[in-house]
Amino acid sequence: MLTKIETIRVPVQPNLLLVLVTDDQGETGLGESFFGAQAVDAYVHETAAPILLASNHTAPEAVACELRSYVGYQGSGVETRGNAAIDVALWDLLGKQSGRPLANLLGGPLSASIPVYNTCAGPSYVREQSRQWSGNWGLKPAGRGRRFEDLQRFMNDPAGLTCELMELGYRAMKIWPFDEAAERSRGTDITHEELQAGLNIVRQVREVAGDRMRVMVELHGLWLVPAAKQILAGLAEFAPYWVEDPVRPDAVDGLRSLADSTDLWIATGETVAGRRGFLPLLQRRAIDVVTVDVQWCGGVTEAQKIATLADTFGMPVAPHDCTGPVTLAASAHLVMSQPNGLIQETARAFINTWYRDIADGVPDVSGGVMSLSTRPGHGVLLRPGLRDVPGAKVRVSARS
Repeated sequence: MLTKIETIRVPVQPNLLLVLVTDDQGETGLGESFFGAQAVDAYVHETAAPILLASNHTAPEAVACELRSYVGYQGSGVETRGNAAIDVALWDLLGKQSGRPLANLLGGPLSASIPVYNTCAGPSYVREQSRQWSGNWGLKPAGRGRRFEDLQRFMNDPAGLTCELMELGYRAMKIWPFDEAAERSRGTDITHEELQAGLNIVRQVREVAGDRMRVMVELHGLWLVPAAKQILAGLAEFAPYWVEDPVRPDAVDGLRSLADSTDLWIATGETVAGRRGFLPLLQRRAIDVVTVDVQWCGGVTEAQKIATLADTFGMPVAPHDCTGPVTLAASAHLVMSQPNGLIQETARAFINTWYRDIADGVPDVSGGVMSLSTRPGHGVLLRPGLRDVPGAKVRVSARS
């Protein structure tokens, strides 16, 4: 049984909530939630902790049933993110209790490594607000803090960034050159000049990399169908590996319309909650790649079911990660244990900066591939003294 639920919020990334569960033998499992950390923190202690601490269950599936909410489950809201952070922590705890890596608990790894792509964010990306928009990109003034400022680089020096990534062994990268145009028109329209400006960034990547670099183009679900069709038509000559979230993922018929209009792969799923959210997308053949987020979808328990559902429809899984180190590690264990695992998202700007400020055991990325940890659980441990960092907020609920 569980005896303690602890949460930690750290100033280095205000959107991150770390969640630790402790059993009656003193073993601890680590989970996390991303976006709206303060609200999720309140949910964990005010709603979830009393249920967990009154129960004798620690099995992830059993706890998922106990935490099933009457409201808040049909999306990646506070309840889902809080429950998912607990679920990831329980899988980590189960791995430590059994002395087995998470991938082994999920059926065993099919490989020891997997290709990754670099999402071209910067270290301060989506740090200040729980919102995806250009004002929350964390861009630095020119000439300052240039290391790992990949978002600034792809906007202003895409060829140079591409060459640097290829030298490091990356063979896939993701960029979003059309977002500011979407913000101007609320996704209703894109001008010829805006379209060409975005396409020119993709063109420069292609000119230096040829077909040696897979280019994912992210649209963040900001567009309506007519404008999205224009963008996909313009991108076709550059053969992106996929186009991600061209419209909102709950616009299933809109995505189906886009799929009918192009031969490009459409990837969707990071903001889709649960297998029931993915089912209509798969049934309608509206997408080609399932970009499930292990944390936002409901946890490892739900993500494994989503991967199996995708496999039923013959679709590959490429987990999203632009959140925190625990989600990245859990995603790596998931994707390497699934027969339809395709590729893993990473953000080198996170891995090489604030991920390592708060955690040990961050998955290793080298030569464009990620290696799987053999530690029990997902392998990520908090750095000693993290609770005492100035500005850290710690909250504990314990069994009386």
